[in-house]
Amino acid sequence: MASDGFTTCLWFDGQAEEAAHFYVSVFKNSSVGTVARYPEGAPQPAGSVLTVEFTANGHKFLALNGGPEFKFSEAVSFMIFCEDQEEIDYYWTKLTENGGEPGPCGWLKDRYGVSWQVVPDRLQSMITDPDPAKAARVTKAFMAMSKFDIAALEQAYAGE
Repeated sequence: MASDGFTTCLWFDGQAEEAAHFYVSVFKNSSVGTVARYPEGAPQPAGSVLTVEFTANGHKFLALNGGPEFKFSEAVSFMIFCEDQEEIDYYWTKLTENGGEPGPCGWLKDRYGVSWQVVPDRLQSMITDPDPAKAARVTKAFMAMSKFDIAALEQAYAGE
């Protein structure tokens, strides 16, 4: 793993390799790298996966099988900015399938408990529009959504 930029370490309880392969299957520009295994005398069985380096959508990760001590929370989430409804639908479906959980306002948890925000590219410019009525309508609309509906957001923005 290169030393430039940041690498996000994700702590798992035995699912590090499975999770790495899942994320690589969901995102473009992704690959699994080096897999390190626990040696003899380690706190986990010798030969079991310790860490898996992977890249998802160009972002570097290290999946660590650290045990049951720590869990993911919504305090940290990964934002996926999407160009259109098809892209939102794709990520929403992939990340919530097989045990993932939809949440409010474009948030979800995947099957491993990692939090994601699946967001239209244009949302930030809508909610920061200099016209406070437009921003308020869009904010009210998205606060009532689970998965974002771009057409409904555009209608709220336009005042329709």
